[in-house]
This record gives sequence, C-alpha cells and structure tokens, in this order.
Amino acid sequence: MKAVTVTDPNAGTAGMTLGERPEPHAAENDVVVRVRASGFTPGELTWPGTWTDRAGRDRTPSIPGHELAGVVASLGYGTTGLTVGQRVFGLADWTRDGTLAELVAVEARNLAPLPADVDFTIGASLPISGLTAWQGLFDHGRLHTGQSVLVHGAAGGVGSVVSQLAREAGAHIVGTGRTADRAAALEFGAHEFLDLEADDLGDVGQVDLVFDVIGGDIGARSAALVRPGGVLVTIAAPPEVRPAEGRAVFFVVEADRAQLAELAARVRDGRLRTRIGAVHPLEDAVKAFNPTARPTGKTIITIG
Repeated sequence: MKAVTVTDPNAGTAGMTLGERPEPHAAENDVVVRVRASGFTPGELTWPGTWTDRAGRDRTPSIPGHELAGVVASLGYGTTGLTVGQRVFGLADWTRDGTLAELVAVEARNLAPLPADVDFTIGASLPISGLTAWQGLFDHGRLHTGQSVLVHGAAGGVGSVVSQLAREAGAHIVGTGRTADRAAALEFGAHEFLDLEADDLGDVGQVDLVFDVIGGDIGARSAALVRPGGVLVTIAAPPEVRPAEGRAVFFVVEADRAQLAELAARVRDGRLRTRIGAVHPLEDAVKAFNPTARPTGKTIITIG
C-alpha cells in the first residue's frame, strides 16, 4: 500500500517520504480501516510514540498521522460495535503506524461511526481538535454556564473548537492570537479578541478558565489571570507557573467514542465547524506538509 513514512527524528517534516509499505493486519479488538481522509499534526514528529512502540523499541520507518475518516475493511478477533463497510472516524493509536496511508489498523474503541452526511474530510479534521477541546473544557476544566474563558490561539485548529464549544455552553470567550487572526477568532465564537502582538495580556483581567495551546511565557503569564477557584488548562507542556488560588492541568488527549459522537452530532446540525485550510491527495502529502507560507487551518490528506 502507499504510505508516508518517517525515519529520522531530527528531520521534521522534511524527512517525510512517500512509498510502499506492507498492509496492516487487524489484531484482537482491532479494525483495519481503508483511509479516505487523514489529518496530521506536525508536533507529533517530536512525540516518542512516533518513533518507538509501547515497549520503547525503535519502530521506524513509521507512518505518521493519527486522525482518520474512512471505511472499515476488516475486523480483528473479538472486535464488537463496528461492522465491515461502516463509515468511521477517530484516532489511531499513538505508538503504532498511523493514518497517512491507504490502510491503518486501529483499536476499535478509538473509533466512532461517521454519519453519512458528514464528509470524510470533515471527519478527519475533527478528532484531535475536537476531543482536545471537549476534554480540556469539560473533563479537566469543569466548565459551566456563565463562566469566562481565555482561549489562546483562538483561530487555530484546537482554539477555534474550544471557542465554539465554550460559547455553546454559555461561557464568555476572550480569544487571543496574532493580528491577522482577529477576524477568524471572532468568526469561530470569541466575544472579544486580544492581540498578543500589540495588546497587554493583563488587560484581560481575571477569568474562570484559561485554555492554553501556546505555553512558554504566554502560559506562565496566564496563570495570574485565573481567578480563585479557576483553572489553567494546557496542552503545551506541564505548567511551570500555577494559579495562586486555582488549579493547573496538563493533559494529553485520549480517544473517546462517546465524545466523538457528541462532536459529530454538533457538526451535523451546524453547531460546530472545523477550520480546514487545504486538502491534498496522498501523492502531494510531503509537499503539503512543507509549505512555503504559513498555513491557515488544518491540512487534510485525501486517500483513494
């Protein structure tokens, strides 16, 4: 089968190549999915699981990509809840070959049915951004109606979904980003926008929840903005500075079938949109992930 592979942890996206790889087989409780669309997060090339298996052994050449939408091609022994020919979407396992390929083997529990009226490209753009936003806001942030949320990177893949879900939940959202991000951040649900290039972060005042996707100095300074009893939620790195009278949570997104279904339902009825920048075929994937200009929105690779 055709697949994008990586072999050098130090090469970044420049080290990607397109070639032939053996077709995967479904282990117990697995399904093999014929991938129709795949998402890719450049940061995953720094994750240990991209290069080693669960036992820490080198597994290169490895196939990156974790988000997928496609059709179930075969079932492993003991697999329940899905059927051959069913449309699905979700997350491939972190320490196994990924989704920038014609076929991928995935634990069945990591997938959810993809409604017939949701395009494969939309389905592939949803899992990481959607689950990260959902888990950060509701599982870790315990968001409820009437609270205020500061969303860093509000025009990005994760931030745009955070803003939409938080607004639906009845929160007041202050989005941040670069000067050029203002219109998109407001379009995706922010009530206000703070320009990190020109405005003073302290002008935000105190909020109930900070959702940080940036880290570094921005994350550290944001801790002071969390009001007593509030929470700083970050996916960037474990926070070095914590709120004086609140919580700080660093987490890594996990697959969750029920949450995927909630996200798909919101896409179907128009409550949720993902920010897709460009769509390319697998043959152009390597070039697509090494753009000459900063991409706006998530790059999706279509297959087949």
